Amino acid sequence: MKTLAIVVSAALLAWPIAATAQVKVLMSGGFSGAYEQLLPEFERTSGIKVTTGSGASQGSGPQTIGAQLASGVAADVVILSREGLEELVAAKRIAAGTEVDLARVGLGVAVRAGTPKPDVGTVEAFKQVVLAARTVSASSTSGIWLVKDLFPRLGIADKIDIKITPRGTGAVGMVADGGAGVAVLPISEILRAKGVDYAGSLAPDIQFLQVFSAAIVAGSGEVDNAKRLIAFFASPRAAEAIKKSGMEPVASAR
Repeated sequence: MKTLAIVVSAALLAWPIAATAQVKVLMSGGFSGAYEQLLPEFERTSGIKVTTGSGASQGSGPQTIGAQLASGVAADVVILSREGLEELVAAKRIAAGTEVDLARVGLGVAVRAGTPKPDVGTVEAFKQVVLAARTVSASSTSGIWLVKDLFPRLGIADKIDIKITPRGTGAVGMVADGGAGVAVLPISEILRAKGVDYAGSLAPDIQFLQVFSAAIVAGSGEVDNAKRLIAFFASPRAAEAIKKSGMEPVASAR
């Protein structure tokens, strides 16, 4: 009986550890504000432990989410810009039919904290601000759009030195440290950043709305729990946190 009691006790002690489900998330910065608000509630109510890694939605180099997955970094769920997700779908890194759009956000301008906030509310005002800045920092998808679309459209591509960093934290850090005059980023990343102030959003005529989406990584061993996590972020319960982070909920399963 004593031996049996020891065996049963050992089994009970081991059970919570064995039964704890885990989901690994790899995400870019745009959705981070809402994610950090919502994750503790999801873990508490679901019993699922989530570990989080970071990477760029798009670009080159080992820090992109695509490069990390290609190199063997383990992940069950990715959260990144829709443009970056489409690249992962094309590379067959995503389980078919698991993409869900979570939130959309426009681009804004960040300036060094405590400095005057310039007017960026019109196309011409924005143009003059970035020309005066000379060096503009940006991250991932938004930086690619500035280089390939907006700055050429405004006729100022050859007049501005643009620095694209893998994450928004790097872009705002350049402004905070004086390495760039302004940063152009998703508003949700500016609002949660330290060392910078939000000057305003881009005018509607030149605005670029980014959609941040979630999907399950092909080959994940935690498909059911990954679905639960994505469904939580796409639920009405998550909408308020998404709004507070500076984004608009758009959850629409595809």
